[in-house]
Formats: sequence, C-alpha cells, structure tokens
Amino acid sequence: MNVGFIGTGSMGTLLIEAFIASGALSPAEVAVSNRTYAKAQALADRYPGMRAEFKNAETACGSDIVFLCVKPHEFIHVVEDIKPVIRPEQIVVSITSPVLVSHLEGELDCKIAKIIPSITNKVWSGASLCIYGDTMEEKDKKRLESLFTHISEPLRIAESYTRVVSDLSSCGPAFMAFLLQKFIDAAVEETGIPRSEAVKVASNMLLGTGLLLTEGRMTPEEIQARVAVPGGITAKALQLLSRETEGVFNDLIRTTHDKYREDLIKVTTAFYGEEVNGQ
Repeated sequence: MNVGFIGTGSMGTLLIEAFIASGALSPAEVAVSNRTYAKAQALADRYPGMRAEFKNAETACGSDIVFLCVKPHEFIHVVEDIKPVIRPEQIVVSITSPVLVSHLEGELDCKIAKIIPSITNKVWSGASLCIYGDTMEEKDKKRLESLFTHISEPLRIAESYTRVVSDLSSCGPAFMAFLLQKFIDAAVEETGIPRSEAVKVASNMLLGTGLLLTEGRMTPEEIQARVAVPGGITAKALQLLSRETEGVFNDLIRTTHDKYREDLIKVTTAFYGEEVNGQ
C-alpha cells in the first residue's frame, strides 16, 4: 500500500511518525510533499526509503490513499494541484474539520473521507474520528480503519457532530493540559513543592484517571463519588469547582463552534465562491 501525505506540519508529521513507529506503514510506503520542499525532504531524510516529492500532484499520483494535512485556507489550492491526476479508485482523506466531505466530492473524482486525528495518537491512544463520503464502500472504510487501529480507536461519527466531537477528542488534550497546568501552578505557588515533583504526580494522576475511565469502565460521576467522602476534603473542593466553573465549558464549546463556522464559511467561499445552504 502506498500512502501520500500532503502537508508535513504538526499533525501531518505526527501521523506519519505514529504510523511508522507502530508498524502500520513502512517508510518505503510513504510519499510526502509540502509547500516548502525542504521540510518534506528533512522528514524523508529521517526515514530512509520515504519519498519527498516536489509537487503535490506527484505525491497524489503514486498513492492509494492521500492524506490532506493542510490548513483550511490552503485546501482549494491543494485540490487544484491534485485534481488532474486523481483516479476514481483512490481514497482522499481530509484531516481538517471545516472542510466538508461535500467540498471534496464536488471537486475530486475519487473516494472521499474525513478523519480527525488527535495528538494522543502519537502514543497510539485516543480516538480517530471517521466520516465517509457516499462513494466509500465498506471495504474502503475498513481499510482506513485498519490503518488507524494501529494508533487509535477509530470511531465513525456523523459529520454534523464533527465540531463537538473534535472538541472532546482533538482539542480536549489541550484543554485538560491547561487545567492540569493551572492545578500544578497553584500547588507550587501555595506550598512550594518542586515543580518537577508536582508535574510527575499530576501527570500520573491524569494517566490513572484515564485508565479508570477506559479500562476500568468507570464514569466521571462514579470516580467523583468514589473519591469524595461526604463532608470530606474532596467533597468540599468539588463544591468549589462546581460553583466556579459554572457555564465555563458551555462558553468553551460556543467559542470553538463560532470559530468553526467562521472557517467553514471561508472554505465554502473558496470552493464555490459564495456561501452554500447558509453554511
């Protein structure tokens, strides 16, 4: 299987590294291209056998699966690059949430999917969110999911839930890391504990909590109930957190959705020249 990656930024590189490290792909099966060729070549130099191509069309032409790992405003240009060489049996995968499956289906005569990865895939964990176009057959879906199973748990979702599920899966690690950072900062400031110790303890706590939620099959509510003794220290602190964070995550989701809609309008305008169906 030959797999092409157009775009070797943060997420494109993460996927390539994770697929190779997990054994899902060998370097010889991978071709890469980037707006700056030197960046693609630098990545290929780290993995003997990987091919760095000068043009996006060259990456697409020789690949069974083509991942588009570029920013929303760059999509129309990449699509124009690869459109002349794409074949109906190929699978083109967007990893960018504001680019709709319909955007790509309207321009490319091939099979279209959208898969939203997460930074957690770097350590072969977390989910990958799978959305499929009408021409994707079940065997095509299983082919992609077999690839992503090496680094994640592939989950099929409706495209209408792309943004909120991306908040939980892809943006979530940054949100949880921010809260953990604030927890650590406060511990250091209030008690003088060495930061390195606080980071180690808190990081292992977060890992263990994740395992309770996944392998332990506990719900967030169950964990709180098991830890918090009525009238105890944890219970009192949870009351504070509940009071002080009221509405915060509602505002967070509204903020990400507002930005998503803004980007979606820009992408739609780039593809069609105007907003379509009010999007």
